[in-house]
Amino acid sequence: MAGLEVIRVPVLSDNYAWLVHDPASGETLAIDPGEAAPMLDAAAARGWRIGQVWATHWHTDHIAGIPDIKAGGAVVTGPAAEAARIPTLDRTVAQSDVVTLGGHRAAVIETPGHTLGHVVFHFAKGGLLVSGDTLFAMGCGRLFEGTPEQMFANMLRLADLPGETGVYCGHEYTQSNGRYALTVEPDNAGLVARMTEVDALRAGNEPTVPSTIALERATNPFMRASSADELAERRAGKDRFRG
Repeated sequence: MAGLEVIRVPVLSDNYAWLVHDPASGETLAIDPGEAAPMLDAAAARGWRIGQVWATHWHTDHIAGIPDIKAGGAVVTGPAAEAARIPTLDRTVAQSDVVTLGGHRAAVIETPGHTLGHVVFHFAKGGLLVSGDTLFAMGCGRLFEGTPEQMFANMLRLADLPGETGVYCGHEYTQSNGRYALTVEPDNAGLVARMTEVDALRAGNEPTVPSTIALERATNPFMRASSADELAERRAGKDRFRG
């Protein structure tokens, strides 16, 4: 991303947390730290100090590392709707709020569905979307708290972002998502080609994210759903899928 350094940090079994560093100001941000030690180690290895933490939602695998990072002086920001479930928050945000890292501004977009208060962070100028567990590479989050209508609205809103926008999601689910996507659109040539690349990457234990909005428009069965009902059908199919 222009002007920012973004570091993928694997945590827990299949989560990705993100370090974002602004060289101009020297500020560093941790997003969705499911564990503290990998984040602190990755920052220290680069001579960075984490001054902010942003959380997309309350699930433990995205926030468990916050207390230890906050103990080092980081300011913690997260969704106002989930403040009761993220007791470490210093600042709460909601739709259309803006958060900053150095001179870089990110819009807060509410994306209820996976959880009711889920938010994502969009650096429009730099072309970066941190999508948490709302939008995955070829997938979307399970509807633990929200509705298909809410998730369908999320997909429409995020699909409207510029195609080159990077999608930095919270899990390495791409291969399983793609295998399911092929059952929905087996004749999608772009999807078939993408899965060839994904299978090769995973065979080498390499990451498959970030993605882009354009790639998701072309290959993500949830972003390509034509209605909330179709998304609901596909989400139920993915929940049952074992592939």
